[in-house]
Amino acid sequence: MLLDMGRNARAGADALRLASAGTRTAALTAMAAAIRAHAEPILAANAQDLAAARAANISPAMLDRLALTPARIEGVAGAVEEIAAIPDPIGVEGERWTRPNGLDISRVAVPIGVIAMIYEARPNVTADAAALCVRSGNGVILRGGSECLRSSLAIHAALVQGLQAAGLPETCVQIIRTADREAVGQILTGLDGAIDLLIPRGGKTLVARVNAEARVPVLSHEDGLNHTYIHAAADPDKARAITLNAKMRRVSVCGATETLLIDAIAAGPLLPLIAADLTAAGCELRGDGRARALVPTMVAATEEDWRTEYLEPILAVRVVDGLNEAIHHIETYGSHHTDAIVTEDAATAAAFTARVDSAIVLVNASTQFADGGEFGFGGEIGIATGRLHARGPVGAQQLTTYKYVVRGTGQTRP
Repeated sequence: MLLDMGRNARAGADALRLASAGTRTAALTAMAAAIRAHAEPILAANAQDLAAARAANISPAMLDRLALTPARIEGVAGAVEEIAAIPDPIGVEGERWTRPNGLDISRVAVPIGVIAMIYEARPNVTADAAALCVRSGNGVILRGGSECLRSSLAIHAALVQGLQAAGLPETCVQIIRTADREAVGQILTGLDGAIDLLIPRGGKTLVARVNAEARVPVLSHEDGLNHTYIHAAADPDKARAITLNAKMRRVSVCGATETLLIDAIAAGPLLPLIAADLTAAGCELRGDGRARALVPTMVAATEEDWRTEYLEPILAVRVVDGLNEAIHHIETYGSHHTDAIVTEDAATAAAFTARVDSAIVLVNASTQFADGGEFGFGGEIGIATGRLHARGPVGAQQLTTYKYVVRGTGQTRP
């Protein structure tokens, strides 16, 4: 079955690659409309997934990622429409030049081919991944987590309706309809050469297995062990608002701040205020000795706290002596996902952005902006923390590769 799915995905990818930009846009618009039209069965399927997840004692963070509401379904449909509205990346010339011998050479964006997406309890990823692959001309095979299987299948049914409305084959976007873990193992083999790129989106266990066992290229998305560093020259009001938002806007997303670093110079007057904001919002604070001296109600932080992506209302807090110590902490414990500095000193901000080797580095802004939609990509398949071939939010443009088109007038090589 999976080998057939791989062969069908290649045919679907060819259909998307050869379709016009207008056809791909029409498919996305129809997919968004179908999601709205299928809201009732999607919510019913999600209710079943949620009931099973609660019975299995799934964590609150996972439940939050799994849950769909009418507002969230509208958000899913809206995200597909945003992807439909972005410029089509296929066929775009990245560069063009003429050689002394008259050869005209251009570098042109083309689809990667067939992408396999393995994800956990995030039914919205079903629509996001499908839409981004359609926009970028790639066929896609989706394998959602068992926790969201019913929800993902219901969303997929709507997506297929949208594809068909635009005259595209349903094989452009396929989904594995079983929760059998053996399906993941089959995908990791590449399905007899059908898969060109594998993207895992989930926890450490999933990503580690994919990286260890995959026989095809992998675009990894590691933990969001993110930091917000409050420099001595930070504006206090900005520091308070940014920290509260970075941690508590939505604790279960990969862009949430998990560790707060604050300069000793600023900590005395500012940390108790920040702590009061976070505590009032329901956040547990775990601090080092100097942080607890200023806010005695903090729990004592352990070494493990600096290495933990909580995805819960828990924040580790450390007082540091300046920029160098802050950067050393980030490089020691961070995951190269997203890190932010709050400062009014331009030189310090420039040093931070130059020295912190993360996929996303922010100045005076919340780490929760680590999101493809906020970058103007319409959506994202995830945040890539590696260095090849994409980094940061992976949108439609990042799901392309390129080829060279060389135009001559009869030249031969001497």
